[in-house]
Amino acid sequence: MRNRVRELRTAAGWTQQQLAEAVHVSSRTIISLEKGQYNPSLLLAYRMALALHTTMEELYCLAENKELEDRAYEEDL
Repeated sequence: MRNRVRELRTAAGWTQQQLAEAVHVSSRTIISLEKGQYNPSLLLAYRMALALHTTMEELYCLAENKELEDRAYEEDL
């Protein structure tokens, strides 16, 4: 799933460690999130959105990801 974690974290001037501490996870979790290798729980996504002063929809590009998933589903029909 596409996300803007790295973009918004760096715009805020935070390190991966600082964001991790702010949302109560390890820096490895932040690294995995930024690489798109891990999808967060709802609560973690909410905490990160609050910490980065954005919405979950913007942080996780939900409209864009939904469109991509819908297209993939339609192609499979």
